Amino acid sequence: MANEIPDLEALERTGTGKGAARQARRSGLVPGIVFGGDKDPLPINIEFNALLKRLRDGRFKSTLFNMKVEGHEDVRVICRDVQRDVVKDLPTHVDFLRLRRTTKINLFIPVEFIGEEEAPGIKRGGVLTVVRPEVELIVTAGDIPEKITVDLTGMAIGDIVHISDVTLPAGAKPTIDRDFVIANISAPSGLAASDDEDEGEAETEVEAVETTEE
Repeated sequence: MANEIPDLEALERTGTGKGAARQARRSGLVPGIVFGGDKDPLPINIEFNALLKRLRDGRFKSTLFNMKVEGHEDVRVICRDVQRDVVKDLPTHVDFLRLRRTTKINLFIPVEFIGEEEAPGIKRGGVLTVVRPEVELIVTAGDIPEKITVDLTGMAIGDIVHISDVTLPAGAKPTIDRDFVIANISAPSGLAASDDEDEGEAETEVEAVETTEE
């Protein structure tokens, strides 16, 4: 289970309506709402710069947050919508969904690679090419894996790791149905070039033999 769910601090918004929202924006805040979870919706304000940084970091809508609002219990939330200014493309309103521990959500989970020192392909100078440093999985909010692990032990040059080769945490499954590639061990450029030259020489020899026979 993930050890570090990022905190997202907010203030309870006392006023509602367009007037209160405009006042919040003038004060450097972004109005929002927290809904769901069999509780009443909670109007909030989030500090504009803090929210903008989170948005620029990426994956905002697929990141689970620990919402902290003074006077209320911490709650796990995930963003459901960010409204933006049509001209400046800056956030003007944000919606969050409260999550139960049994709620299924889509999250990007980091991939950790181990066993590189036991991979014959890497020992020969092969290069680990990571296609997906993180994988989007359907997981349960109360049991989110910190990472998924790919063991490279025994892998040779040319070997490929597909999602089907990875043991996923219980209850988790990929959002993509096809058996996609996570990583591969490719030949070093020098070896690849040497192989191409060898193939070219072999083709030349074959052509020479065919010419002689004629």
